[in-house]
Amino acid sequence: MLLTRSIKDPRLNGVISITRVVSSNDLRSARAYVSVMGNDQTKQEALAGIRSAASFLRRELRDRINMKHTPFLTYELDDSMEEADQLVRLMNHIRPKDQGPDISDPTNSPVSSG
Repeated sequence: MLLTRSIKDPRLNGVISITRVVSSNDLRSARAYVSVMGNDQTKQEALAGIRSAASFLRRELRDRINMKHTPFLTYELDDSMEEADQLVRLMNHIRPKDQGPDISDPTNSPVSSG
């Protein structure tokens, strides 16, 4: 909600999701991975907008979470959604070379009548 409602940056006008956060063992720092819908330019602009708002986001988090130390956040693009989509599309186009006959088709039944 902070990204979409509290930051008034035109670079953050698309669909942006935080996909995961990996924190250090002492919880003083964390890396937030963000997914941005759009082309590479849109993604880079959104990342720049988030990074420019990092201190504001940290202050807001400090006021909203109850922790001894508010983690210092860094932001990285997460392309795992696009990579997964590309993998599924590739898998849908691959057919095994030795694919047998379609057994749901009665004309291809291995049992002969007669």
